[in-house]
Amino acid sequence: EVQLVESGGGLVQAGGSLRLSCAASRFTFDDYHIGWFRQAPGKELQGVSYIRTTDNRTYYKDSVKGRFTISSDNAKNTVYLQMSDLKPEDTAVYYCAADRGPILGWTSPREYYIWGQGIQVTVSS
Repeated sequence: EVQLVESGGGLVQAGGSLRLSCAASRFTFDDYHIGWFRQAPGKELQGVSYIRTTDNRTYYKDSVKGRFTISSDNAKNTVYLQMSDLKPEDTAVYYCAADRGPILGWTSPREYYIWGQGIQVTVSS
C-alpha cells in the first residue's frame, strides 16, 4: 500500500521555526504533485503549499508567503515544508497529499488521492 508519512511537527513559540517532512512509502515522487494542507480545530482543511516534482513549480497560500518554503528531494523521496516566523494562527494538524495529476486546483483536497496521517503543529504566543 502506498503511503505518505509526515514528521517534524511539535510545539514552538511564536517567531520560531519548524521543518515538516513528507516521505513516500512504496512509491516514488517522480512526476507527482504534492500538497501541504492544514486543519485547525473547527475549521476546514486548507491548502498551504504545493510543489510539482517534475519542475519544482510551487504555490503558497497568501498568509504563508515569505515565511514557508516547500522543496522536494526526489533522491530521498521526501518533500519538505520549512516554516519560519510561525504565528499562533499557524497552529493546526498538517497533512501532505500526493497525486499523479493533472491538478486543476492545488488547494482542493479532492485533487489528491494519497494522504498522510497528519502531524500536529502548535505555536504558542
